[in-house]
Amino acid sequence: MPVVSLITLGCAKNLVDSEVVLASLHQRGYEFTADPKKADLVIINTCGFIAPARDEAEQVISEFVDWKKNKPGRQLMVVGCYVERFGDYLKVKFPQVDYWAGVRDFDRLWAILEKQEFPGREKTFLLDHLTPRAISTGRNWAYVKISEGCSHACRFCSIPLIKGPYQSRSLSSIVQEVENLASLGIKEINLISHDTTYFGRDRKVKAGLVKLLEKLLPVKGLRWIRILYGYPEEITDELLEIMKEEKICPYFDLPFQHASKKILKLMGRSLDGPRALKLIEKIRQRVPGAVIRTSLIVGFPGEGIKEFKELKDFVKNAQFTHLGVFTYSPETGTAAASLKETVTQAEKEKRQQEIMLLQKEISRKFYRSFVGSELEVLLEEVEEKEGKRIGRARARFQAPEVDGLVLVDDLPDYKNQWPDFIRVKIKKALTYDLRGRLIND
Repeated sequence: MPVVSLITLGCAKNLVDSEVVLASLHQRGYEFTADPKKADLVIINTCGFIAPARDEAEQVISEFVDWKKNKPGRQLMVVGCYVERFGDYLKVKFPQVDYWAGVRDFDRLWAILEKQEFPGREKTFLLDHLTPRAISTGRNWAYVKISEGCSHACRFCSIPLIKGPYQSRSLSSIVQEVENLASLGIKEINLISHDTTYFGRDRKVKAGLVKLLEKLLPVKGLRWIRILYGYPEEITDELLEIMKEEKICPYFDLPFQHASKKILKLMGRSLDGPRALKLIEKIRQRVPGAVIRTSLIVGFPGEGIKEFKELKDFVKNAQFTHLGVFTYSPETGTAAASLKETVTQAEKEKRQQEIMLLQKEISRKFYRSFVGSELEVLLEEVEEKEGKRIGRARARFQAPEVDGLVLVDDLPDYKNQWPDFIRVKIKKALTYDLRGRLIND
């Protein structure tokens, strides 16, 4: 069997698909390496959501086309969202690629590699609790994908074109997977989806996310449950009530996208700045310690000086804990692609920087508030540096991979038997991180 190296581009949902690929190939006897130079076969799991992601994918594919040339017999496989969306284009541009697959066959790439026939799927692949999966995120936390696709009609978004309509997993399947993960020592799960708050609606389940959380709360060994990728308009009183539970991190990941009523209408969204601020106030009043992450888009067609000022004022007033900003790029096949571009790329990037400068000060203020306090943190890893051990950890208000860290200085030698949770006295605040020392129990 060839030695495989797998490269994942894009979001956490792609990472879960890659974990399925790893496990399914492992069951067939394939070996793996993190070093592509030692591999016989490289698999690239692509993102095709926006233009910068596609540019990155093409750059990586180009690098491995050259990698193939350096040693006869090497093979290259490209899979995932970009292939699903623009496979014909990619096949013409990169004829050197040996194998292609979209988003329907992550669990059976081995059959493509081994040239075995299998019945085609009409829908995007959606794992269940029986699907083999190699957890790659570390020793004590994992993602749990609860659905695929999206049934919203945001006019700028290509997700429905790539993944199709929303498909929820069954409640029982998710609960079984979480129980399996907890039995392996996983302490934190992060529920992911293109819209977690829509969960169950396609199965005619009312308040599906609330029902799921109710079933996950009793899982033994599990300490933190975090919900990622929600939809602001779907935050209900019932959901806010269950978010008060100690085991559920009071973390709201809600992409508001913009604040201008005019721009939001063009986007196919409805929650404008004033209404969004009321929702944010409600969340903070109802859920103690609530933190809010959002994502915004700048440079959408029609965004003039007035609309951009509305967005900046919104950011100032909302005081988001975490924020990401994207520059708009028209996506072929979406309704917004027919709109005339009115903002240059240079101006988009300038506006992006302005928003991030605003957020930088908000973030500094937030992190400074913890100096002198004690926090319980999840210890992800310990690294040796100049004879000292530094821990990389996260607090309840920090989601993995997208938010900051709590850096813990001068840890003792745990002999590779690190505790999962430790208490830390915060000594210093950085822009997006905290630094502290271990409190000996």
